[in-house]
Amino acid sequence: GSMSVAIGTDALATQNFTTATNSYNTGVGHNAGKSVTTGIQNTLIGGTAGDALIDADFNVAIGTDALGADTYGSRSVAIGRRALYTQNFTTATDAYNTAVGFEAGNDMTTGINNTLIGGLAGDAITSAVGNSSLGYLSLSAETQGKASVAIGYEALKLQNTASDAFIFNTAVGYGSGAAVTTGVRNTFIGSLSGDSTTIGRYNTSLGYNTLSTNIDGDYSTALGYGALEMQESDSANQAVYNTAVGASAGANLTSGIQNTFLGATSGAGVVTGDSNTAVGFAAGL
Repeated sequence: GSMSVAIGTDALATQNFTTATNSYNTGVGHNAGKSVTTGIQNTLIGGTAGDALIDADFNVAIGTDALGADTYGSRSVAIGRRALYTQNFTTATDAYNTAVGFEAGNDMTTGINNTLIGGLAGDAITSAVGNSSLGYLSLSAETQGKASVAIGYEALKLQNTASDAFIFNTAVGYGSGAAVTTGVRNTFIGSLSGDSTTIGRYNTSLGYNTLSTNIDGDYSTALGYGALEMQESDSANQAVYNTAVGASAGANLTSGIQNTFLGATSGAGVVTGDSNTAVGFAAGL
């Protein structure tokens, strides 16, 4: 093998090509890439970084114990102490996992196509597929659920469906969707948007503090600063079907259902009423 760099005790210690090969492996640190035999184009920097890799290619691991268990997984990026620490594919697999941050993706085993950026981002994920999290503790409890997006400090922090189903939750903003546990197909955009929702489903909220008290209600839409901020359903997974568009639209509504408020502060006088429609600034006061 040619074009490799090994710096540190037992770095790339077992690399061995029986034919002329430009391997372009780099191992820097105690035991970095220690077990690599015929893998190529791996960059492993840090004590025990990528030390279990055998025949894996195109990986980047920077940080102590980064990508520390994988043997045959390829095309992963792990930057940070124990990033992707337990990821391990026992057959040749293109994982395409990216984890950047202290213990980001720490518990990953066989999940693929995940992007986890931030300290402890996605750190409980084991076999999940296609998730993206950006921010400290974002998507930090999920283990198997697929296809969620969490961007912001503690976004979707508690989500964990304990199944490998497609979840399709999206939370963007500081603390958005932070309390979601098993709710699915929610879209929360804005700081503290939907931050009390736990098992609620099919909700959409856009704006600071929108739908912020809702715990378990389904099918509500809140667009605008503080829209539906006090809503909470009467029963678990109740089909609420409230729609509020405008700053503070429906802001005082608690348990009412099937209301439509369009306009800033529209429906502000409705607290528990059902099936109301108010259109225009301050309509329905």
